[in-house]
Amino acid sequence: MGRRIDYYDDPHAPKANSLVPSVNVAVENDRGDILMIRRTDNDNWALPGGAIDLGESVTQAAIRETKEETGIDVEIAKLVGIYSDPKHVIHYTSNGEVRQEFTILLKGRVVGGDLRTSNESAEVRWMTYREVEHKRLDDSMRKRIKHALDGSETVVFD
Repeated sequence: MGRRIDYYDDPHAPKANSLVPSVNVAVENDRGDILMIRRTDNDNWALPGGAIDLGESVTQAAIRETKEETGIDVEIAKLVGIYSDPKHVIHYTSNGEVRQEFTILLKGRVVGGDLRTSNESAEVRWMTYREVEHKRLDDSMRKRIKHALDGSETVVFD
């Protein structure tokens, strides 16, 4: 399996050769814990999410990706932000793709399901924000989690 390598403002990073709209979903349970996955492609913790497929909406992709990676069914509650900084590129070593970041962050509510892993998630857990702070995450993911949990009604454009 290939690896995912995130670069931010790194002069040695490979040049982007694609732009793929994707989603992340910040989901809290009734105790305020955050739904997190440990990715299989880089071992980092992250919010569930992934690429938006042709023929589906942003909301459909968010619901599908959350279910596929975590086993949890969600409904989408609000838009948190759009992240498209061209200084953030993601290198997928399996095929040489280097994506410019383009992620739409949504907030979701649990409507069902049970935690389970997938081929993209080595581990799936509900975590307190304090636990998340001590996990290995890419800086861009850390920023998204902070924005999702800050309670602001203002949409972030980053």
